Amino acid sequence: MSASAVIDQDRPVEAAGSGCHGGRTTMLEAAKAAGKSETMDRLLATYPRGPHDQPQSMCPAFGALRVGLRMRRTATILSGSACCVYGLTFTSHFYGAKRTVGYVPFNSETLVTGQLYEDIRNAVHEIAKPADYDAVVVINLCVPTASGVPLDRLPRQIDGVRIIGIDVPGFGVPTHAEAKDVLAGAMLRYARLEAQNGPVQRPRSMTERTRTISLIGELFPVDPVGVGALLAPMGLGVAPQLPAREWRDLYAALDCTVAAAVHPFYTASVREFQAAGRPVVGSGPVGLDGTADWLDAIGKAAGVAPSLIDAAKAQSLPAIRAALDGNRIEARVTVSGYEGSELLVARLLSEAGAEVPYVGTACPRTDWSEADRQWLTARGTHVQYRASLEQDLAAMQEVRPDLAIGTTPLVQKAKELGIPAIYFTNMVSARPLFGAAGVGALTRIVATQSAGKDRFARMVSFFDGVGSGESTGYGWQGIPESHPGAKERFRKVRESRARAEANIPVGN
Repeated sequence: MSASAVIDQDRPVEAAGSGCHGGRTTMLEAAKAAGKSETMDRLLATYPRGPHDQPQSMCPAFGALRVGLRMRRTATILSGSACCVYGLTFTSHFYGAKRTVGYVPFNSETLVTGQLYEDIRNAVHEIAKPADYDAVVVINLCVPTASGVPLDRLPRQIDGVRIIGIDVPGFGVPTHAEAKDVLAGAMLRYARLEAQNGPVQRPRSMTERTRTISLIGELFPVDPVGVGALLAPMGLGVAPQLPAREWRDLYAALDCTVAAAVHPFYTASVREFQAAGRPVVGSGPVGLDGTADWLDAIGKAAGVAPSLIDAAKAQSLPAIRAALDGNRIEARVTVSGYEGSELLVARLLSEAGAEVPYVGTACPRTDWSEADRQWLTARGTHVQYRASLEQDLAAMQEVRPDLAIGTTPLVQKAKELGIPAIYFTNMVSARPLFGAAGVGALTRIVATQSAGKDRFARMVSFFDGVGSGESTGYGWQGIPESHPGAKERFRKVRESRARAEANIPVGN
């Protein structure tokens, strides 16, 4: 069957022609009418939205693009509007991805006739060279998804190179964090089926006779090493984490004893671990309580003897307790972000002495963060899943914290109000979080930044009125002159035009 046979030649193309500005409802209806009902239903079930539809964030497809670009011997091809592709590639290189991104352009004709699919297939055949790549990833953005471009009809492999096609529309995936899971889950499923069907390539870091724990989520590079030290007394090691850095790491991740959903929104990936018969544990080894509970849960799931679990706790907990005692935080802090580790960060800050009245995350509520939610709620913290920017801002303005940790627009607003603030992604995610190292790294940055509250207040007072009201913008010197007769003159013009239009005969 040709691609054009599965594309509705009326509604989907009309909706797709309006691009991302067609609105989520219009695009969603177009995608379903174009044969993507099963895909959209699966995305909705895997990544449920909140009461306000979905959080504000960058294009979700960036998450999937990021996962592909971080993998060795993996090519990525985007199928979408040129403006979207430009923005995504710009952002990817801004984040340090020194990799080429493929792009298959289209116009109304190739979209309507199905030629776009043929062009994508030709591009895949051209790039799928086993000497260069293990896998080729093709990502449908909003318009091709809404138009029903059938990436599932691409060959599963070409000369041994795996072909993975996914739909990551902004109207179907709520956040770019969850879009990481779309690709990671698709890759994990492909690798799991390969392993079930016969021998697979040996992972580079494969260790004999060592049972491992797979960490799910993008972590600071030092954290897996620290987690490995926590697990060593139980005879456990750390598998290559997910998202993986190369294809063969997926086999090692699946070969684990237990999967740890450190970032709790990787729903599709968790589903693949469960399909492989691996138990999944939520939360993470953060702070004193979190580390003790996590080691208990991991040890129980892995069938480790209680004495070995106690030995692991005896080795790690005293150092964490000493770090907490030596790095106390005397500050009120609000936490918000879209990385998925917001609840873990709030737990660590709370254990270090900070008052954390609010934590907001753009990610959904899942079983894998339930222990963190219960722990925080018991200590008076309001946990907001699928938090919108408005909710984060309202919480910050109500609480008036000594430090606000959040997204770029929240940080901007906080500084306008004279509240010290730091960007979660660049300042918190770029530091260790687990074990004693996490305590020292996070508490120091929070203590340093929250100490600047008086300085921020002086700056706001000094610049009061600058850049607001009549002083906004460039090119004006002084207050713009008011012309009293202008409003009255324009009012008469509008009324005259309205009378003239009312006297035009119907049908002319």
